[in-house]
Amino acid sequence: MSSPTALSVNVNKVALVRNTRHLGIPSVTRAATLCLEAGAHGITVHPRPDGRHVRTHDVFELAELLQAWPNREYNIEGNPFHNLLDVAREVKARGLPLHQLTFVPDSEGQFTSDHGWTFPADAERLRPLIAQAQTLGARVSLFMDPEPAQMAAAKAVGADRVELYTEPYAAAWNTPERPAQLERYRAAAQAALDVGLGVNAGHDLNRDNLAEFVRVVPGVAEVSIGHALIADALELGYAETVRAYLACLA
Repeated sequence: MSSPTALSVNVNKVALVRNTRHLGIPSVTRAATLCLEAGAHGITVHPRPDGRHVRTHDVFELAELLQAWPNREYNIEGNPFHNLLDVAREVKARGLPLHQLTFVPDSEGQFTSDHGWTFPADAERLRPLIAQAQTLGARVSLFMDPEPAQMAAAKAVGADRVELYTEPYAAAWNTPERPAQLERYRAAAQAALDVGLGVNAGHDLNRDNLAEFVRVVPGVAEVSIGHALIADALELGYAETVRAYLACLA
C-alpha cells in the first residue's frame, strides 16, 4: 500500500532512553535504520539545547546515515532562536543531507512543544531566519496552531509549509469535541493549501487517530510521529510498528 502522506519517524525518545546510562544503547542510528528499512519516508530529530533527547553528535550521525538513503528525508526541528540554525549550518558545512527545518517556538526548558507561532507578533523576527534557513537549501515548516486566519501570514513571512500542532485533536479523540476539532484542522489545512503552503502535522498522533486525520484533513504531505510510535515499538518492534503506521496512512 502507498500513501501521499509521508511518515517521518522522530527518534528523540530513543535517545532519551539511551541517555539514562553511558552504554550507548539503545542506538539512535540503529533505530533509524530499522525504521527506514521498514519503509519510513524520513527521520526527524529535535536537538534541544539541554541535550535531554538527541544530541549534536546524533544529528550528524543520522545525517551521515541518510546519505545512504537518498530518497528519504531528514527533518531537524527546534527553536531558530536557540541552537537550530547553528546545527543546520554545521550539517550543511559537512556536506550532509538536510531537507527540512521545522521552526518550533518552545522555550529551553519546555517539557514538550505545546503551541505554534502567532502572527503578526512573530512575523518580523521570523522572516530573516526563514530566509537564512532557505539559503542552506532546506524547506522551512512553521509549527502552527490550527487557525485558518494565520495561514496567509505564515506564507507571507516566507514559509514553505506549516506543521499543524495536533495535540488538541488527539486529546479530543474519545470526547464529543472530536468532530469540532477535526473540522478545525480541515479548515486550517485548506487555508494553508489555498495560499500555497504545504501541510505537515504532528504531536500525539497514533495508530488510533491517524487514519481519520489524514482522511479528513486535505493535503497532508507529512506526519512526524515520535512518542507514540516509539512506545508502540517497545511492544511490536520497529519494523512492525512502522508498517502499522504506514497502513494507517494508506
